[in-house]
Amino acid sequence: MRAEEIRGLSDGDLTGRIAEMEREQFNLRFKGGTQPLEDPLRLRALRKDIARLKTVATERKLGIERAARVQFVDLLLLHTEFVKV
Repeated sequence: MRAEEIRGLSDGDLTGRIAEMEREQFNLRFKGGTQPLEDPLRLRALRKDIARLKTVATERKLGIERAARVQFVDLLLLHTEFVKV
């Protein structure tokens, strides 16, 4: 799931998707403990999708807008270039 798709979701949909994916992740972990998984990489994809969903939820909670995110990323890039030198 792409970040732009996630940002298009309403708050209720976002919360529902997080719960749905966490439930699926739990079920896959439980199943993986008792038998081999058909698609073990699905756990990795779920973990990353959950992280993306939670990131967008946190951004909304804090009121971070796209311009602020871009400015923050630019600031981080400048800092890392400065530290490397």
